[in-house]
Amino acid sequence: MPAFARHPRFRLVAGLAVVAVVVVLVWMWIASGRESTDDAQIDAHVTPIAARVAGTVAKVAAEDNQRVDAGQVLVELDPRDFEVAVAKARAELADAEATAQAARSGVPISTTTTAANVTTAQGSLIQARSGVDEAQKEIEAAQARVATARAKEREAEADAANAAKNVERLRGLLAKDEVSQQQFDAAATTADAQRAAVDSARAQVTEAEAELRVAESHLVQAQAGEQQALAGLRTAQTGPEQVTAMQARAQAAEAGVSLAKAALQQAELNLGYTTIRAPSAGVVSHRSVEVGQVVQPGQPLLALVAIEDVWVTANFKETQVADIHPGQRATVKVDAFGGRTFEGHVDSVAPATGARFSLLPPENATGNFVKVVQRVPVKIVLEPGQDPEHQLRPGMSAEPTIHLR
Repeated sequence: MPAFARHPRFRLVAGLAVVAVVVVLVWMWIASGRESTDDAQIDAHVTPIAARVAGTVAKVAAEDNQRVDAGQVLVELDPRDFEVAVAKARAELADAEATAQAARSGVPISTTTTAANVTTAQGSLIQARSGVDEAQKEIEAAQARVATARAKEREAEADAANAAKNVERLRGLLAKDEVSQQQFDAAATTADAQRAAVDSARAQVTEAEAELRVAESHLVQAQAGEQQALAGLRTAQTGPEQVTAMQARAQAAEAGVSLAKAALQQAELNLGYTTIRAPSAGVVSHRSVEVGQVVQPGQPLLALVAIEDVWVTANFKETQVADIHPGQRATVKVDAFGGRTFEGHVDSVAPATGARFSLLPPENATGNFVKVVQRVPVKIVLEPGQDPEHQLRPGMSAEPTIHLR
């Protein structure tokens, strides 16, 4: 061994060198199991609160930086126009329900009436046809009586003509005294009786013809009644179609009730929208609404920041995320608290780089290409109880370190 190797100073320097090498190796081993970045910030849910209906602001119940609970009233709009709309919708619903009730009650009545009308019309038609048959029989009887009367008339006329001829023959014999006056008078009396029989037969013919005309008028009336009854039956038989139409009107009235109910529900919703409440607990920020302001649907009024539920969004280089996966332990230093460290773990890795979600994402297929290392957002969730006073605010700078081992 050389002499300088046995010198104490040399041994001290050699020992320090060995220690330095060991420290460097240990640091490199530890560093190789970690990934960190200073491109990170605190994030939280920021909910824009907007109006859902148009109206005039009547009250603003929240100020900037004020803590609010879920369901707490933030803004109230003038509700009078919407109250009138609700009252109108209720009146229209009542009218629609009354119309529907009347239409429903008319259906069974119409059904019963239709059946009764058909039965009545059928009975009337049967009665009218019976009347026609009776009138036809009456005509046939009258025609028979007319024929009989005319036959009797012809017979009486023949007998009267024969009697008149006998009188004329006896008149000449009477002048010659070949017959007695008594015989002549008897023949004359017989001729007068025959002439009277002719007049009677003619009267009977006239009477029978009058009865025939009356029977014919009865037939005409009976046929008219039959046609009227038939028309009534046809009208009554359209009753089912009328019932169907009434049922359709009842269904339309029911649809009108449903429409009126929907209109009332919408009016009540619009009235409820005049009171704007906090959807969740948080802190009011960026308030831009004032009393008396006229707002429109969708117009932002303020923002609600949920500071009780914060996380860290760390933008690691794409060359750093190969070994990062959910569940790995992480420590986060926040600049606002002098580098205070918070414990957490990796929740998830974004499905795309931050540039891909930008307003103008890069299009490398056009123009000159310059390779740029991309950033991949990684969501780091803090462990429970790390921020009990909720001092972390969205946008604060942070330096997270993910422990890969």
